[in-house]
Amino acid sequence: MRVVSLVPSLTEAVARSAPGILVGATDWCTHPADLDVVRVGGTKNPKTDRILSLAPDLVIANEEENRAPDLAALRAAGTEVLVTEIRDVPQAFRELARVLDACGVAARPRWLDEAEEVWSALPEPGTRRTAVVPVWRRPWMVLGRDTFAGDVLARLGVDPVHATHPERYPRVAVEDLRAAAPDVVVLPDEPYRFTADDGPEAFPGLPCALVSGRHLTWYGPSLAEAPRVLRRALRAARP
Repeated sequence: MRVVSLVPSLTEAVARSAPGILVGATDWCTHPADLDVVRVGGTKNPKTDRILSLAPDLVIANEEENRAPDLAALRAAGTEVLVTEIRDVPQAFRELARVLDACGVAARPRWLDEAEEVWSALPEPGTRRTAVVPVWRRPWMVLGRDTFAGDVLARLGVDPVHATHPERYPRVAVEDLRAAAPDVVVLPDEPYRFTADDGPEAFPGLPCALVSGRHLTWYGPSLAEAPRVLRRALRAARP
């Protein structure tokens, strides 16, 4: 089977579960580090002609990360496209199983069982904190309603302030983000690469947690260690 992945986390999941079937992936597919496949552009601007030249049996995509016109163009050319929708942790496990099944993975991989066990065994958080969670800057955009990353944080006892916003990724002025007075500002390193020198200075006096975007937003093998990695980063939050 020949598979092209347009989603970094699904690329990692397929590469771990069925080495050798991936023939193409995006420029943003960084895991596994030794992945040696044809690069087909970005998640938002894939080179459809390059994808088609690989003659894939299946292209795997996501309704949030990839653009509908690109996926329609692939289908119009006769390519099968599987589009995932992932808004929370349980749905991530269901969709991962569906992707791997479509890729011909006969046996459920051990990493998927381990990841699901980790999340199923999470204790109820003893305390809850509110959080502003920017995902972009210039303009400022934050986690809103029905997001996978928001559900990840909520299961760790951190409730995004904008979880009831009508939009999934609303633009909010930084003055309004500060005025929300969250218990913590969560700053991931993707999709925008927040760092100690780029992000915390916009929230003087508020604790800021620099977290791994891969562990906050990816649904794949990283799910197994995500609770531990994210908790450590959240505990290290500094004003």
